[in-house]
Amino acid sequence: MKRFWYLLACILLCLTAQAEVKYIFYFIGDGMGPNQVLVAEMYLADVNGKLGRNKLFMTQMPVAGMCATYSASDAITDSSAAGTALATGEKTNNGVLGLNANGDTLTTIAERLKYNGWNIGILTTVAIDHATPASFYANSGSRNDYYQIGKQLVSSGFDLFGGAGFHRPQPDKKDANLYDLAEKQGYTIAGGIGDAMYKSKSAQKMIVLQASDAADRQKECGNLPYTIDRAPGEMTLKELTAFAIPYLQSKGGSFFMMIEGGMIDYACHSRDGASAIGEAIDFDAAIGVALEFYHQHPDETLILVTADHETGGMALGNGGHHLDLQILKNQHCSVGALSDMLSAMYTDTQVPSWDKVKELLGDKLGFYREVTISNEEDAELQEAYHRTYEEKGSEVKTLYKDINQLSNAAIALLNKKAHLGWTSYSHTAAAVPIFAIGKGAERFSGWHDNTELAPMLLQLAK
Repeated sequence: MKRFWYLLACILLCLTAQAEVKYIFYFIGDGMGPNQVLVAEMYLADVNGKLGRNKLFMTQMPVAGMCATYSASDAITDSSAAGTALATGEKTNNGVLGLNANGDTLTTIAERLKYNGWNIGILTTVAIDHATPASFYANSGSRNDYYQIGKQLVSSGFDLFGGAGFHRPQPDKKDANLYDLAEKQGYTIAGGIGDAMYKSKSAQKMIVLQASDAADRQKECGNLPYTIDRAPGEMTLKELTAFAIPYLQSKGGSFFMMIEGGMIDYACHSRDGASAIGEAIDFDAAIGVALEFYHQHPDETLILVTADHETGGMALGNGGHHLDLQILKNQHCSVGALSDMLSAMYTDTQVPSWDKVKELLGDKLGFYREVTISNEEDAELQEAYHRTYEEKGSEVKTLYKDINQLSNAAIALLNKKAHLGWTSYSHTAAAVPIFAIGKGAERFSGWHDNTELAPMLLQLAK
């Protein structure tokens, strides 16, 4: 009899040890290299008067590794090729979504799991048809074919999308509006978390957008506001994640979520250190929500955090042995918002005075007040001021926004004073971090290629 109970216990132990992962969180920090993570931790320590790091949720996970990001066509990847590798386990050429380098159609981890009965959520801080989220449901020779990509989103059958709206909801009057198509396919469209919670009681599938995006079905959307620019009541990735968990769980069975911090990339394309730090911290707050869920379901949950690539070549140090990250707390808007404010001060008949511009720089960056500006630095800012208002077409062109000369010079000066450096306005080939916790997390330790992650997740989900 004792032998029987011993054998039964061994069988149960084996079955428990081999239990499937039931809940997968796949976090992707767009543009988030190791320094984007570290600078956020050092900034949090610095503003609290401490030298060192205030650990983020992601860096407290027990498993860590690194990931190479090159694409099939280039040493430096773009988001569509990297997203495709992370979603399918295969390399492709830059600019391509969901097709391999030969043009063959690939199947994503989200599509495979959906076929197997899993509930699927795709959340982001950028447009829901942007490269990284689209990598999980679309096949296209061009990441910029937004309308066709949006139509594939609508036909995906995934249970939940959340973020900003469509890039091209209706390119031409003869084209069907994507919001209308989505509703015909059974999607309930909600504007903001409050509306989503109310509608979720009866919704079979949902698209949750910023309230303004959901209200204007002709609007071409790009992203949620930067954390540094966010107005009260505007939707956050943390709120989206907190909404998505019970919504997907209420449908029964397992769920898979891809959750993208897309605005880290946008900020680094503009070499905007303070905004990049804010986005990394905001992304980490969503990871904190997933960790709370993990602690309730530790034997069934896996959380994997990585990035598609690094953006900007961020360097922590620009000479000497000193960082002054605390100075960045004087920045109260993104470089893009500052550029818009400075441009709005100009009219066809009148250029704003330098005194008025200085006042704005004081309000938004602390210049001439909390941040000391030398005579030489003042001269550089005034030169950029003249170029901004006297030389049309002199804007600094970044991937997502043209920035006037003065806003670019002012943010560059603040970054210089913080001792942050940059090598590029674009992506780099730098390896990106991996963090993991939960069932099977140990598999993600060490060095990996970005093509290895999705297959390992699928193995754990079987």
